[in-house]
Amino acid sequence: MFRYTRLALLCSAALITTLSGCGPQNTTTEKAAEVKAVAPDSLSLWPELKSPLINNDTEQRVQQLLSAMTIEQKVAQLIQPDIRWMTVEDMRQYGFGSYLNGGGAYPNDNKNSTAADWVALAQAYYDAGVDATKDGSSIPPIWGTDAVHGHNNVIGATIFPHNIGLGAANNAELVEAIGKATATEVAATGINWIFAPTVAVARDDRWGRSYESYSEDPAIVKELGAALVKGIQGNPGSDFMQSGRLIATAKHYLGDGGTENGKDQGNTLSNEADLVRLHAQGYITSLNAGVQTVMASFNSWHGDKMHGNHYLLTTVLKERLGFDGLVVGDWNGHGQLPGCTNTSCAAAINAGVDILMAPEDGKALYTNTLAQAKAGEISAARLDDAVSRILRVKIRAGLFEKGNPAQSELAGKAELIGHADHQAIAAQAVRESLVLLKNNNQLLPLAPKQKVLVTGDGADNIGKQSGGWTLTWQGTGNVNADFPNGRSIYSGIQQQVEAAQGTVELSADGSYQQKPDVAIVVIGENPYAEFDGDIKTLDYQAGKNTDLELLKKLKADGIPVVTVFLTGRPLWVNPELNQSDAFVAAWLPGSAGQAVAEVLFKTAAGEVHYDFKGKLPFSWPKTADQTPLNQGESNYEPLFALGYGLTYQDNTTIANDLSEQINSAQSVSNDSLSLFERRPASGYSLILQDETAVVTVTGNKAKSADQSLNLAAVNWQKQEDALLLDWAANSKAKLVLQAAAPLDASGYGQLVVDMKWNAAPTAAVTLAQSCGSGCGGTLNLAELIGSKAAGQWHKVVIDLGCFAAKGAALNHLQQPFVLHSEAAYQLSISNIRLTPATATADLSCPAT
Repeated sequence: MFRYTRLALLCSAALITTLSGCGPQNTTTEKAAEVKAVAPDSLSLWPELKSPLINNDTEQRVQQLLSAMTIEQKVAQLIQPDIRWMTVEDMRQYGFGSYLNGGGAYPNDNKNSTAADWVALAQAYYDAGVDATKDGSSIPPIWGTDAVHGHNNVIGATIFPHNIGLGAANNAELVEAIGKATATEVAATGINWIFAPTVAVARDDRWGRSYESYSEDPAIVKELGAALVKGIQGNPGSDFMQSGRLIATAKHYLGDGGTENGKDQGNTLSNEADLVRLHAQGYITSLNAGVQTVMASFNSWHGDKMHGNHYLLTTVLKERLGFDGLVVGDWNGHGQLPGCTNTSCAAAINAGVDILMAPEDGKALYTNTLAQAKAGEISAARLDDAVSRILRVKIRAGLFEKGNPAQSELAGKAELIGHADHQAIAAQAVRESLVLLKNNNQLLPLAPKQKVLVTGDGADNIGKQSGGWTLTWQGTGNVNADFPNGRSIYSGIQQQVEAAQGTVELSADGSYQQKPDVAIVVIGENPYAEFDGDIKTLDYQAGKNTDLELLKKLKADGIPVVTVFLTGRPLWVNPELNQSDAFVAAWLPGSAGQAVAEVLFKTAAGEVHYDFKGKLPFSWPKTADQTPLNQGESNYEPLFALGYGLTYQDNTTIANDLSEQINSAQSVSNDSLSLFERRPASGYSLILQDETAVVTVTGNKAKSADQSLNLAAVNWQKQEDALLLDWAANSKAKLVLQAAAPLDASGYGQLVVDMKWNAAPTAAVTLAQSCGSGCGGTLNLAELIGSKAAGQWHKVVIDLGCFAAKGAALNHLQQPFVLHSEAAYQLSISNIRLTPATATADLSCPAT
């Protein structure tokens, strides 16, 4: 899911006149109807399916519950807030039908929350949700979480390999076991809904979610996706929703892995036949496996956002494919529809979304949706259909019988979090997922009784080997201590070597005390999630040759080199391959890093411990610009084809003369981009935002809604070419430059703004860039300002890397300029622009 800006949540006709994204409610489905009308026979491309769980008793119970509900209770079932923005009293007042914890959300905002802490929160929300003071409501809420590779938001949980690694293993029984283990650990925390599996078929490896895809091959995706559904929910007709089984979600519907240029939330241009052949296969098998929820995708299909696509959500999914469960939206995805905002969107409900995921402003969305339902903008029939689907899922999950999650069989059993049996499954998954790309002179497997050097920044880094969606949304900010049940790759190597009386040395930079017999170098991508992982070129180093220089140094010393590559996708690594005697694609193995060593080394007796089993689930590029690259397409010339992978029985030599020529890798822009010059550039708006509202700046004067920030146009070089900002004491208001569409600033090096002040600040003056709620970077300019003369204009130059280091996704900036003062202060600004990294920065990274 995706952290979206709070800006659109605050649209108010009284305060805003031209704010992008705020406007009249779109209550029709003309576009969806047009799509269907263009191809009246297109439904024949889709198979006709029937739910495997139809039950007359269930349907009678749904109708009984529905008939007793008020319209207020019905609407509440459609709204899903996040625990960070919803109190227990909010649940008691509104009776929301569901809620979630997004990536990096924990009880009491405590990353170290225990199983008991999670269960206590689940109990409190449940008690409030069924509180009899709410007009007699007794419908239990459900709690959803992104447990996409284990219960990855919880300290101590078993972290399994990401889907790309499971695709390399391609073992459906193993994936089903992973689903069951994950459900068990999630159940131990009182949560009953898992937002997995992702059944995307990634067709362009530049996509930042490629590692969430099992393969470019839909045959692999459809088998493994259905296996995970069975593992989470159980099998219809046997152990469906029995003890420890939870609700699963097939996501993100539809075509998220097929967007142009691998752009996250982008536009998919596949024709409908290819949409079915490539991108729908995982949904078809998941529906046959009884998956109870489907999550709508952020992406568009031929320009139409999926959250508003009636044809695909209703006509295809619910009618043709027979899906009788519920459709849940993604993080504020409804707010991206034309005419909608995050707090108001009848169009998404009318299109077929049954639950709107509104993390920050569920209360405002509830109020507006209730008004729309009462006014007929959402018909009574459609409201009843959505609520019926939600009730059906809750009944099938046994939530009415199970009662308070704190009293369930597994709730609070901390010993299940990171259980040894689950760790054994994770270790097996790691061993089977490793793909051996190169093994010249059969260097592997290694004898453990020798001098081994372990180096590279991924060697002793469980956070890096686990990747995104691990404890935090982006997977950043984690240290080994955050994984009490985890093992780093180095620790596994150390165990293997020392048990055989060999010696092992860990060195960050590749230096050593005694020349080793072999070096194991663990390098690769740093953690990322969603759009933050979008890249322009498959060149692994992209101008940064630190890892390559390390390999060259070891090679020059005459040391055999084994490279273990941590990555969420195939990347162009020809230079690194040339410097390696053996090269292993380890993907993102998770917390069982020791399993890597179990494959690399022989036993002490000299026998093969475990052989390589993994095969490439994605084609490996021969050139840096070779994307998209998929088997079966024209001009298919990979370095390593889909399905490639050596074993210890192979005596294959990969020449060390692979081309290192970069043909057309993207370079940094040589041009500047103006964001504000007297007025915002096209596609941007200037707003004053406080804690409750936003005001769009449309003239030469403006004031924040809470009256704590005044703005006035003033003269500098030209008439009214600058803005004077005047903050009151304790102001919460900010000046925000808002982008109508996310800005990709990754090709620029610096943010430059002309500024003037009359005195040094007495408190923090912060400059931030935001890529959505929970995503962004903030810098404190107070020291920088205090170091320069007051009363005159200065060109302030800030490295964009400073914002990135603080968490901003430069390729997806929604607010590239956010300015705030924590004390009463006056500041003038002019000419905000992005430039190449050519000027000297005033201060490379101001302290926060």
